[in-house]
Amino acid sequence: MKYEEEKPLKVYYEDQVVGDFFVDIFVENEIVVELKAVTGLAKEHEVQLVNYLNALKKEVGLLVNFGPAAVEVKRKFRKLNL
Repeated sequence: MKYEEEKPLKVYYEDQVVGDFFVDIFVENEIVVELKAVTGLAKEHEVQLVNYLNALKKEVGLLVNFGPAAVEVKRKFRKLNL
C-alpha cells in the first residue's frame, strides 16, 4: 500500500499562495487521513478534513481520534463536481 506522511498542500487565495498545510497521511493518492489525539472531535476537525478533500480534489477522508477512552473514526465523503 502506497502512502505519504505529512503531504504538503499549498493554500491559494485569488491565485496567490497564502500558506501551507500538511495532510497527516495520504493513502494510495486517494484517501486523506487526519490524525488527532484530543478529548473529543470538534466540528473544526471535520471542517479541516473537508477543506483538505476539496483542495486535493479527493472524495474520501478519515478523521481518526486517539482519545482518552477509545479510538474514534469518522469517514467523510465528498462527491466531486468535475
